[in-house]
Amino acid sequence: MSEVTAAWKINVFRDKSFYTPFNMICGVILIAGGLVTLLRFTGGLASVTNLDNNYPWGIWIGFDLLAGVALAAGGYVTSAAVYIFGMKRFHSAVRPAILTGFLGYALVVVALHYDVGRPWRLPYPFIMQQGTTSVLFEVAACVALYLTVLFIEFSPAAMEWLGLRRARRIVVKLTMILTIFGVILSTLHQSSLGALFLIAPSKLHPLWYSNYLPVYFFITSIIAGLSMVIFESAMSHRYLGHKMDDTHKKEAEGVTLGFGKAAAFVLFGYFSIKVMGIAAGNHWNLLATNYGIWYLVELLGFVGLPCYLYAVGVRDKNIKLIKWTSALTVLGIVLNRFNICLIAFNWYLPSDQKYFPHWMEIVISVFLVTVGVIIFRFIVTRMPVLYEHPDYEAH
Repeated sequence: MSEVTAAWKINVFRDKSFYTPFNMICGVILIAGGLVTLLRFTGGLASVTNLDNNYPWGIWIGFDLLAGVALAAGGYVTSAAVYIFGMKRFHSAVRPAILTGFLGYALVVVALHYDVGRPWRLPYPFIMQQGTTSVLFEVAACVALYLTVLFIEFSPAAMEWLGLRRARRIVVKLTMILTIFGVILSTLHQSSLGALFLIAPSKLHPLWYSNYLPVYFFITSIIAGLSMVIFESAMSHRYLGHKMDDTHKKEAEGVTLGFGKAAAFVLFGYFSIKVMGIAAGNHWNLLATNYGIWYLVELLGFVGLPCYLYAVGVRDKNIKLIKWTSALTVLGIVLNRFNICLIAFNWYLPSDQKYFPHWMEIVISVFLVTVGVIIFRFIVTRMPVLYEHPDYEAH
């Protein structure tokens, strides 16, 4: 074993104080989440949720699934940029993006077990009754396949950590095939999530309902992926900077500027087609209503404003502004999914029949996000994600 490798392993396994504010807060969230989980799977959905016949999909679908899948899109966006379009200057962002995507999709599958009344029957459509004409079946199949693709794409980092040279060499040769397959699967299921709401034209408010919902969902997934890469990079540099090598630190500014520029262009295109959607449906009069004002808040405050801020940040090379804008854009994606799935859904019902999540539903969502952050931190502090393994730098 070389001295460099020995030093690397010592640095990886160096223990720190366990009683840190981060660990204590996470510990409280994990205990609360564990208790609510126990109650959910012993007492049923009614014991922990405010779901009913009008709102069978609540925050676990709106946030954990619809928003979660969109925010996990950084994996296919970054892989496509580097391996398909040849933007090698963004290569340092690939592994963190793939890891974030993999954990995001994995937690989406876990969240589904909370939301489905009989989670043990999740595999039934694949085994008992192949409902291949269902959009939901297509989403499930693509998510399952893409989760597998993400696992294989990230596996070289784990193999370097475990010293599995031959297995790593085989997987690396499959990089281009996996990337193309991942992009195809992502295009299918990201758009199909929007297609799920095409069957509810009478339930979804006309400002949010459109025949182009699948296109909107796919485009916003690209925006979410670009913004999440910037946001994740900012958080990693702040809290895990000691795990980064010089290459990652030098390329960080280029990644932020490049992805910020791409996000500005995509946001501009998305803003344009949303306005054209209002014109096509002749819904201008609805903008003067309460729901219309809320729609303008989403469109102007979380699409138009981030587009402008990204453009200004890239023009002035203002890295701090781009990072803050990425957080605003991520929040806008979550708001968009909430609007479609919850707020603008059943918009005609009186306020006393509207859905508001039970506090235990919120606890579970926070619990799952916390689990994802802990696992991400655990992997990043042990495996070569934010740096190159010294034994594989030449490869």
